[in-house]
Amino acid sequence: MKKILVIAGILILIFLGGVLYVHHTKSFSPQSTVKFEGDGLKVQIVYCQPYKKGRIIFGPTSQALAPYGKVWRTGANEATLFETNQDLKISGKKLKAGIYSLWTIPGEQTWTVIFNSEHGQWGIHYNGEANRDPKNDALTLEAQAQSTKDKVFEQFTITLEKVGEEMEMNLFWDKTLVAVPFSK
Repeated sequence: MKKILVIAGILILIFLGGVLYVHHTKSFSPQSTVKFEGDGLKVQIVYCQPYKKGRIIFGPTSQALAPYGKVWRTGANEATLFETNQDLKISGKKLKAGIYSLWTIPGEQTWTVIFNSEHGQWGIHYNGEANRDPKNDALTLEAQAQSTKDKVFEQFTITLEKVGEEMEMNLFWDKTLVAVPFSK
């Protein structure tokens, strides 16, 4: 009986430690939800918003938080979630209705945007590499990166906007904007 109580106590401590760790990390990169609803379409993105805090965000060096050419979880903490209730057309490709994790590979001129069918995982492994299995990639596309030299975004932000007949998912951080247009 004592062994069971000791084991139960250890498991409870591990669980509480995990909860405190997640709460602590989210205090530095708060969770945010962006939604669009209109004309029967519902799109929701759940992500965590890290701050720049004087760090190098994008760049060719390993000192950058999201180095060029490396898979990034597109936010902080858990992998960013992208959910749609209807099939979407993105860069001429079809993304079926469902829930996806959203990943990007930053580049100086273009970014690779990846919708992966696995979701709910922490964004990185303990070794610092992205926690994404490429065999579950549902859609991969290229998007133009634009410089916003006149404005610096201190906190990573995702928006959903209606632009004419299309929608646009915008990723803002530091001096970079990446727009991903899509439609029903």
